[in-house]
Amino acid sequence: MKLLKIPFDGAGFGKGRGAREAPNKIIEQMHDLFLNEAGTGCDYQMIDVPVNHTNIEETNENILKAVSALKERAIILGGDHSITYACMKAFTKQHPGAGIVIFDAHPDAENMFSPPTQEDLLIVLVKEGLVAPDRIILLGRRNWTENEMRFLQEHKIRVYHMLDIQEMGVETVCDAVMETVRQWPAFYLSIDIDAVDPAFAPGTGYLEPGGLTSREIIYFCQRLKLLKNLGMMDIVEVNPPLDVRDMTSKLAAKLVKELS
Repeated sequence: MKLLKIPFDGAGFGKGRGAREAPNKIIEQMHDLFLNEAGTGCDYQMIDVPVNHTNIEETNENILKAVSALKERAIILGGDHSITYACMKAFTKQHPGAGIVIFDAHPDAENMFSPPTQEDLLIVLVKEGLVAPDRIILLGRRNWTENEMRFLQEHKIRVYHMLDIQEMGVETVCDAVMETVRQWPAFYLSIDIDAVDPAFAPGTGYLEPGGLTSREIIYFCQRLKLLKNLGMMDIVEVNPPLDVRDMTSKLAAKLVKELS
């Protein structure tokens, strides 16, 4: 499986600084993991995507070129969440009508910047027509602004808030997500590590209490990867300088193994 490293953290407002160290740190932690829980292993082909931390447009062009060259399922390691914009742009060109499943504590729909940052990923994907609102599923939301709430409601974007996951149960929510997603021609899976509770993933710039446990995010990944129309995945916003005993990088490495 191809593993793309995109060590970019130059898009946001400071909290993402340090995420550039994540790809190498996650790969380092993978050395201690052998087979996944299903008992299968995987060989990885590493691809380094060149980035320019002072030029988002140049970085996006490099990402577009690298992702457009992919012909098979791949995992992308960020970097901050802004990288998903160019990845999704390339993915939807290859798979018209594709959707996206996003694990994130926030909707990322507060403002529309140019070029896009991790603060406005969702709103840009919709406004630029890269993905239809009815082909977006957001999971793990537990903090939002009034503008973001209004945007999600106006566009009827499907959201499973943490309160929903708590009340419905992880298995029921996952069943519902899979039932919807399997009807799409293809889908992209984006995991912002802040969807996970800080008790399990402290190494990120946007800490939000009350998130998923490590076991719950592993469960979602193990099931979603079974869908044949899953085409591409990313793991973003891991920030090693903010981590505690590499807990977050270890979890990200575990997710890579379970998604492989």
